[in-house]
Amino acid sequence: MSQEIAVVGSPDFTTGFRLAGVRKFENVPDEEKDEQLDEAVSRTLEDDDVGIIVMYDGDLDLLSRQVRQSVETSIEPTLVTLGGGAGAGGLRDQIKRAIGIDLMDEDED
Repeated sequence: MSQEIAVVGSPDFTTGFRLAGVRKFENVPDEEKDEQLDEAVSRTLEDDDVGIIVMYDGDLDLLSRQVRQSVETSIEPTLVTLGGGAGAGGLRDQIKRAIGIDLMDEDED
């Protein structure tokens, strides 16, 4: 069974991933994050098809303590965050560590 990547965050954050082919996502508009982000992350954690959850790093601060602890200590699915200066290279390394393969393996010469 293949594990999918799920993205949780604002529509602006999830759109690029959707265009890249990510099929699982939870859109949470910025103005509704305080009320809806916990539920969106919890639903994603409970989805057996999800192997990696991608979130914006700053959104972790908006999660309740319980949900944040659940997502940060989860082994499967694994949390990968973007932001805080990690950039695309950081995401690539985090995904590689999480699943053991380089999804973006290409010749960069």
